[in-house]
Amino acid sequence: MQLFQYLEKYDYEQVVFCQDEASGLKAIIVIHDTTLGPALGGCRMWTYANEEDAIMDALRLARGMTYKAAAAGLNLGGGKTVVIGNPKTDKSEALFRALGRFIQSLNGRYITAEDVGTNVHDMDTIHMETNYVTGISQAYGSSGNPSPVTAFGVFRGIQATAKEALGTDDLAGKTVAIQGLGSVGYSLAEHLHAAGARLIVTDINQDALKRAQMELGARVVSPAEIFEVECDIFSPCALGAVINDDTVERLRCAAVAGSANNQLAEERHGDRLHERGILYAPDYVINAGGLINVADELEGYNAERAKKKVEQIYNIMTEIYNIAKRENLPTYRAADRMAETRIEQMRKVRSTFVQGAKSALNR
Repeated sequence: MQLFQYLEKYDYEQVVFCQDEASGLKAIIVIHDTTLGPALGGCRMWTYANEEDAIMDALRLARGMTYKAAAAGLNLGGGKTVVIGNPKTDKSEALFRALGRFIQSLNGRYITAEDVGTNVHDMDTIHMETNYVTGISQAYGSSGNPSPVTAFGVFRGIQATAKEALGTDDLAGKTVAIQGLGSVGYSLAEHLHAAGARLIVTDINQDALKRAQMELGARVVSPAEIFEVECDIFSPCALGAVINDDTVERLRCAAVAGSANNQLAEERHGDRLHERGILYAPDYVINAGGLINVADELEGYNAERAKKKVEQIYNIMTEIYNIAKRENLPTYRAADRMAETRIEQMRKVRSTFVQGAKSALNR
């Protein structure tokens, strides 16, 4: 791996390798871009096959957070922490406190949060060493579990997507096929049911399926069937890369809009959706409710204020669809364009300010 070549290609700012022998900590903190503000991104703990895989995951995720924050209209940049280890067996107070000290040493350039393999308790432990952490216990003024807020944001994004693809944001009588009934997926299903939508669902968790049948009147299909059911909107809310060579031709829907991360296996699958006339809701935009929610903690968390911000996902999605139509772009490219434009505008503003300040000092 040519690390500096990769950093230069995607304009990363900083990579920090964290090692603490006493606690066994081996971690990578990546700060991709702080043009819009401090880098915010979760702390992932995973059993990577090798160190290079861990580094690449941290790099990829940090860059994704830059785009997510920019598209959501937040004054934040993108970053990520990856801890190498088994989240079931390798956690300790010493490990997360050591990580907290590394985060503190960055003086606010990076703010962490929970992610895959970490939880509120881990964030509380990090909080013993630094204030640059979100998603801590509600007793500390945190927002708590982000899943319901993420689901609400996805619901608002689906409404905007329905308006574009179906001509109305009224979901009564519309059919939505949900793949995955985890904490976000089930909460989304509840919102859709309350709005009058008909639900088709799948999951490997039989209890969740039975609950959806009883509480929401959902029709249950097998995981293999979900891609071929006739519906208005297909909503991936489980694993990534679900839009791939195998599935993209099987879809029988007007739009794809769900909470899962990295739904496109490759960018060309977004192009294929565009060619087929299936509207795609860029995942990192429609599922940004959780990020918007924890970002509100930085101002002193207010649930009502955070919800109003998350409601704006409707307008953000509408703007992306307008860009896509105006410039004849697939929607995933339109989302990237919107994020990149915002970052570049602020970069120019800051550059102009710095140049002006230097000129004033030289007079």
